[in-house]
Amino acid sequence: MEHLYVITYDIADDKRWRRIFRIMKGYGEWLQLSVFQCRLNRLRMVQLQSELHETIHHKEDHVLILDLGPVDGVKPHVTSLGKAFEAVKREALIF
Repeated sequence: MEHLYVITYDIADDKRWRRIFRIMKGYGEWLQLSVFQCRLNRLRMVQLQSELHETIHHKEDHVLILDLGPVDGVKPHVTSLGKAFEAVKREALIF
């Protein structure tokens, strides 16, 4: 079962911030500077947390993961000023 997550981060070092950004691009959709929305099953979430855990400096950096619940039941109420907001949609990936 997939959950919808909003993940935001505050990274003290620019080089580490870029590394975290590249990791996050592999797991979700970029919303703005340090904010992603991700549609992940439990295994993918554990993999993401492991990668983040290994990359951040725990005394300097902060990653916040908001679990919005099962994707099928989430109906986010979003107010978007400026650019339009679109929730992550389920799409087939072909490699």
